[in-house]
Amino acid sequence: MTKPKASKQYRMKVVPHRPFYHFFRNAFVLTAFVVAVLASGYFGHDKGIRSSDQLETENQELKRLYKEKAIEVEELEQQVTNLKLGSEVDRQAGEDIRAEMVTLKERVAELEQETAFYRGLMRPTADNSGLTIGSLDIIKKSTPRHYQYKLVVQQLASQHQLLKGYLEFTIIGRQSSSFFGNTNLEKQAIPLRDISQEVSVIRMPLQFKYFQRFEGELELPKEFEPEYIEIKAVSTGKGGSVVEKKFSWLVQET
Repeated sequence: MTKPKASKQYRMKVVPHRPFYHFFRNAFVLTAFVVAVLASGYFGHDKGIRSSDQLETENQELKRLYKEKAIEVEELEQQVTNLKLGSEVDRQAGEDIRAEMVTLKERVAELEQETAFYRGLMRPTADNSGLTIGSLDIIKKSTPRHYQYKLVVQQLASQHQLLKGYLEFTIIGRQSSSFFGNTNLEKQAIPLRDISQEVSVIRMPLQFKYFQRFEGELELPKEFEPEYIEIKAVSTGKGGSVVEKKFSWLVQET
């Protein structure tokens, strides 16, 4: 038969009976906890507000600095633009001056040439009198194979009389042609009438007392290579004469 085991015995302590003690103690602990939580929240909130105010202040300061720097950058960009503009104006002014100087030099040369022309016209020599073929200029145009021509025919005499006659303007060159794969260059003479829309006759009329100018444009045919120009001037009437002159094909650039 099993012997029953005795239960453990605890010492007993006599405590005074205070029914409100535990209530006030628990209330105190709860109150202290609530106060601690509220204090922590308050201080945290206050610190947060102070931090927010500080960040806002720093943000405003950064915005102010940004505006100042943006203004400085804009001013510097404007200075750079002004310098570039000034440099461009100076460069353009220099180019304009150089172009004007070139134009003036060309004009002076033109005037000198015209002066010499009129002097020779009014004071001919014994060996240089009567109908004379003057200068011929061939000037290249921007369109391929298009040219401008300027020709002067004059009368050198002590006493100028009305001169009548005609003038023939012919370009001599080589025309390229192909036969059975072979390329030939044939000599060809082309009158000005065939290559200029402003001329309708082979013999252009002459009628002047001192000089006469012929100016216009011409277009060379394809595969035609000019070599020289033949000018023939004929004066009719009493004491008529024939003057012929050849000019090499020399082209001036515009």
